[in-house]
Amino acid sequence: MHRPGANPQDMHPHDFLCDFCGRAWDGTFPMVEGHKGSLICGPCLSVAYTEVLLLAATPDAEHACTMCLEAKSTSGWHSPAIESAWICLNCIKQSAGKLHHDPDWDWRKPEI
Repeated sequence: MHRPGANPQDMHPHDFLCDFCGRAWDGTFPMVEGHKGSLICGPCLSVAYTEVLLLAATPDAEHACTMCLEAKSTSGWHSPAIESAWICLNCIKQSAGKLHHDPDWDWRKPEI
């Protein structure tokens, strides 16, 4: 998500916000981009990965994924901070794979 009022022709790091917690990007933590500029920060992705993959969340009612924009009836994670934000199991896995292998960040898939 982009900060309200941000100039699309002159974007700065703080203009990019996590769709799941609303935190502005300051360059000190990783972000993964989904479709149409959707974003999830590394800390939110860690929580989503832990709750859905490690703690085996059960499938939910059908929701539209904030990251891929597809309606799905799979396991997923609802943001506790932004009620409309939901990420599907597939996007959690893809985002975690991207960050886990990104040499610019020291982000690793959570383990129990």
